[in-house]
Amino acid sequence: MPVLSMFYGIIIRMQSEKGGKHHVPHIHVICGEEESVFSFEGEKLEGSIQISKRKLVEAWIEIHKDELLADWQLLSEGEQFFKIEPLK
Repeated sequence: MPVLSMFYGIIIRMQSEKGGKHHVPHIHVICGEEESVFSFEGEKLEGSIQISKRKLVEAWIEIHKDELLADWQLLSEGEQFFKIEPLK
């Protein structure tokens, strides 16, 4: 699963699957031993994550929503994705 970004101990990944079966665009968030899945609307779909880290992820999603949608489309078509700037 490609890594799109990393910041403050958080790794953001997106599934690479041509013609993917996923219906809701989403990212996978790994932070230590915790893993969560978030929609591009910032909704946690599954998993667990510390509230402080969750707020960082939600802010990052809001800032980079257009880039996330572009990467989702590229990966769904089997194309190369682009890295996305981390929070600074």
